[in-house]
Amino acid sequence: MTAALTLEHVDGIAVVTIDLPGEPVNKVTAALRAEFAATFDRLSADSAVRGVVLASGKPDTWLAGADIDEFLTLQTAGEAEALSRSGQALLARLESLDIPVVAAIHGACLGGGLETALACRYRIASDHPKTVLALPEVQLGLIPGAGGTQRLPRLIGLQRALDMILSSRNVRARKAYQMGLVDELVHPAILADVAIDRARKLADKTLVGRRSPKDRGAAGVLLEDNPLGRALVFRKAREGVEEKTHGHYPAPFAALQAIQAGYEKGHDAGYQAEARAFGEMAVSEESKQLVFLFFATTALKKDPGVDEPAPEPHEVDTLGIIGAGFMGAGIASVAVQQGTPVRLKDTDTTRVSRGIAAVSEVLRGRVKKKQITRLQYDDQLSLAGGTVDYAGFGRATLVIEAVFEDLSLKHRVLREVEPLLAPAAVYASNTSTIPITRIAEVASRPGRVLGMHFFSPVHKMPLLEVIVTPRTNSDATVTAVAYGKRLGKTVIVVNDAPGFYTTRTLSAYMNEAGRLLDEGAAIESVDAALTTFGFPVGPITLLDEVGIDVGGKVGQVLYEAFGERMASSESLRRVVESGRTGRKGKKGFYQYDDAGTKNGVDFSVYELLPNGAARVELDPVEIQQRCVLAMVNEALRCLEEGVLRSPRDGDVGAVFGIGFPPFRGGPFRYVDSLGAGRVVDELQALNDRFPGRFEPAGVLVAKARARERFYPAHGHPLP
Repeated sequence: MTAALTLEHVDGIAVVTIDLPGEPVNKVTAALRAEFAATFDRLSADSAVRGVVLASGKPDTWLAGADIDEFLTLQTAGEAEALSRSGQALLARLESLDIPVVAAIHGACLGGGLETALACRYRIASDHPKTVLALPEVQLGLIPGAGGTQRLPRLIGLQRALDMILSSRNVRARKAYQMGLVDELVHPAILADVAIDRARKLADKTLVGRRSPKDRGAAGVLLEDNPLGRALVFRKAREGVEEKTHGHYPAPFAALQAIQAGYEKGHDAGYQAEARAFGEMAVSEESKQLVFLFFATTALKKDPGVDEPAPEPHEVDTLGIIGAGFMGAGIASVAVQQGTPVRLKDTDTTRVSRGIAAVSEVLRGRVKKKQITRLQYDDQLSLAGGTVDYAGFGRATLVIEAVFEDLSLKHRVLREVEPLLAPAAVYASNTSTIPITRIAEVASRPGRVLGMHFFSPVHKMPLLEVIVTPRTNSDATVTAVAYGKRLGKTVIVVNDAPGFYTTRTLSAYMNEAGRLLDEGAAIESVDAALTTFGFPVGPITLLDEVGIDVGGKVGQVLYEAFGERMASSESLRRVVESGRTGRKGKKGFYQYDDAGTKNGVDFSVYELLPNGAARVELDPVEIQQRCVLAMVNEALRCLEEGVLRSPRDGDVGAVFGIGFPPFRGGPFRYVDSLGAGRVVDELQALNDRFPGRFEPAGVLVAKARARERFYPAHGHPLP
């Protein structure tokens, strides 16, 4: 086996370069851990070595954390705890070396990688956008397991460490230096030379590594340096986690307990608590689902969107966007961040100006958060050009139409622009409902037409749903998918149908919420039941956010396609007819102030609903069951009908596009967790009460009869 570590001696300094063979990034594997242990033995025994530099041979990664595949072999909490203890022991060995070790960090330094850096005597980071440091374990339902919960707070302070660990937030190099996470910041070109120099000075004792938290301020010192203050910090952190997670994610609480144990009972107790909690989290159901999502999104990054062999995508050198409204400007804002020149077209200069202003607002937000510099802001904004005709569209490799959801309007736009486009240009409609086949009816090149369904707000929502028709060319598909990935989106490809996948399944869920209102359920009770289940917001709040008028239009399209099963509730129809639009109109199911902030239920809306203000108490479990199973069953139908390419795409689409709780894995993982037979029984019972609405999908019935799952019961979470 080819070694991952190479050793070079430079005037008494051993430069150890990590370069995992055959892998795009460095990750902590069992083999790498064994190599590290052997290397530490060699370095300790070599009297000529006065210091060590740990560097990376990868272009954009220092050490990107654990090899998640190894976690799949863990069957018990005891096995996972033993893995954590071995990692702790290895890094304790690194920390206790008689010779100073300097981490020369360029690129991603994540998870076990950052824990390794924390065990070094001195840390130098390159001042480069690719250099980020983080402990992202809670995103996988885990906690740092190689000493991170103990070393990080003592290096940067308790409050900063809690923020990093509980949020999994990436810290860029400059911020890492400001908070004391790294000791120096240098240009990448001189990183190696400076690291060698600092190792030599540490050996000579002419340099002392900084080991105390930096610039915590008087309040930070007051809170963190005494037991009462720390107790307050831990209490506030616990309350914040509870508010954010509603108790659904145990990992942040476990991390808190491990950190607190170290402060209250000493280092040894802290490490023991960390290992024990890591073991428990590694085999938890929540972690299994989050690890599945990790593998699923990783697989999608490599998926071209068509069956192999896939053609090469066209490079999108210029992007044309038709419609400078909220969605069009949002797409433009993420495109310019990737260096794409954009032509933003609308019917008059006022609308175009508003669109450019919206792009500027998104970019200013990044400047404010110090994610980009003012110079980068100017450069990116300069890529957004506006037009009231189609000037420049002939250069566009990809054109995205983002006009109102009106088929005749979409037809007119396509007829106007298609003759101006290059023959190989791809035309995409950003529609959430209208079948792409209908839109492409007026196209002279229907093979170049597809859908690109972005989610709002575009710069925050991670999913992109690419919709293809039977006539869409493969190279058009792979071009749209590749560009979506370039924009930083998780991309799923679905086959054309009314509502596609995400809108259709979300509508089934929201329709059932509306029918609960028809039966007299209180607005806040419906929302509370579903947020308790794990959705980020309740369905009625979501309807206000999306726009009640939009929901009404979507409902009509799906009713025409699927009949009574997808008919809108009487409550929604009445509220649509009243002219309420939700938050954007500051009047919906909830009240809103002038800034658009929600201020409780607007009780006057009950005058529009069946049963008026007379509301009844419904069991929250029934509310959850009806809404969730309506969504799940519709997802199953989408797989059965070939709208979805795989259960994987359905689960990722539901989690990243419409808010299905990540800790439940997605609709198909949820069915597997309950058992297909149980889900069939529950749907049939509901269908007996509400004929036609809950008829179990055929694919589900088949799975139940065969006692099969959508995913393997053991081993790798993807088939």
